[in-house]
Amino acid sequence: MLIKSPLFKVPYVLLVLILFNCEQAKKDMTSISNEQPRVLRDLEAIKKDGKLKALTVYSATSYFLYRGQPMGYEYELLKRFAKHLDLELEMVVVKDLDELITKLNEGEGDILAHGLAITANRKTAVAFTNYLYLTKQVLVQKKPDHWRTMHWHTLENALIQDAIELLQDTVSIRKGSSYSERIANLSEELGGRITINQLSGEMATDEIIREVAKGNIKYTVADNNIAKIMASYYPILDIDVPVSFSQRIGWATRKNSPKLLQTTNLWLEDIKKQVDYNVIYNKYFKNKKDFRRRIKSDFYSLNNEEISPYDTLIQKHAKKIDWDWRLVASLIYQESRFDPDNSSWANAKGLMQLMPQTAAELGVQDRSDPQESIRGGTKYLNQIWGNFETVKDTIQRTKFTMAAYNCGLYHVKDAQNLATERGLDATVWDNNVEDMILALSHPKNYNNPIIKYGYVRGAEPYNYVNQIFERYAHYTQFIAE
Repeated sequence: MLIKSPLFKVPYVLLVLILFNCEQAKKDMTSISNEQPRVLRDLEAIKKDGKLKALTVYSATSYFLYRGQPMGYEYELLKRFAKHLDLELEMVVVKDLDELITKLNEGEGDILAHGLAITANRKTAVAFTNYLYLTKQVLVQKKPDHWRTMHWHTLENALIQDAIELLQDTVSIRKGSSYSERIANLSEELGGRITINQLSGEMATDEIIREVAKGNIKYTVADNNIAKIMASYYPILDIDVPVSFSQRIGWATRKNSPKLLQTTNLWLEDIKKQVDYNVIYNKYFKNKKDFRRRIKSDFYSLNNEEISPYDTLIQKHAKKIDWDWRLVASLIYQESRFDPDNSSWANAKGLMQLMPQTAAELGVQDRSDPQESIRGGTKYLNQIWGNFETVKDTIQRTKFTMAAYNCGLYHVKDAQNLATERGLDATVWDNNVEDMILALSHPKNYNNPIIKYGYVRGAEPYNYVNQIFERYAHYTQFIAE
């Protein structure tokens, strides 16, 4: 039986299948359009809290860990935006991309910072920022294994050259993504059926592309800029078939956060005029050499759950002093960036930057030896820890210990005395003693009769503690304890 039309003829069974695909897409769209804000938290409340919570995903472009350092296009922009607002940045990783909009509207984050296509469907649930960049969707397919030796005409015949050739075939895409919506619409436009194999929302686009390169998935769809950077490492991928026109990619806020949206748009408008923005974009979407270097590394968090080559040693010695090994790893990164030959102007040396006298007291003979440095450094941390018995809160005591490791125990003791004199809590680092360590950079403070050890460049221990804990927060997102 055929359904007759002046424009085309489609077998009845195919028409049913097309309608089924469209209905499924509509259901997915309805589930998004039903999402509405469940909290009221605009810019004023965010500033009062002092923290900007950004929802993102763990991927090769948005947010990841490389050689102990958090990186990513979204992450680098968010750092600058939070600094512009004079706010602390908290990255909130959403494992399932299907939950991004839901979690935004439930108040688990203030801003959704991931490369979302701005679609009419999504605009019913969130307020999109002005677009960050334009891209288009392309088909990602694998070339034959021996493609380099094939004649170009034979290779061409082995690959899809036009989206219409997808009819009666299957494309694997995340459920609820703009790619899924696009393929459903493409089926309707072409008057045939393209089957959608729905993948878990926990799979990032770059992860799906890797599965295509391995031959585990036949076809997928991706934004052109992501597909290009992935194909630079996997030349077996073909990404030349477009399946959409240009699309705008943006961030999003809740619909009841107009001031945050306006502020974000003004900031984006300004930063996109700066060289810095282009450097960041090129770094993650165009710099093929750096991308290949990252993706080959054992210390790229999307490959292995490893922070450094010394994780096993760090775990062993951190356990002895009952510290989270990821926190010790963050401290070591701060000290030496995991370079065992690193040395400072003051002759501190090794992974944990031990001074010669301190190393001798700890029984460390070779400060450049990772085993000796980590053993000695953690032992030293434990010794310092013992000097802060009056600090009952574990986190605060850890911060005191780190500050003393950086600038010396007695400078921290001076800062505690100054805190007491000024009516602050000498057992709390945050907003109390940390302010006094900063104050000890000024003559009127370090010349105070109660100060026994004089001047200290207070910004160093202040930033040292904050940066270690900030990095530690990233490590806990990526690396299991």
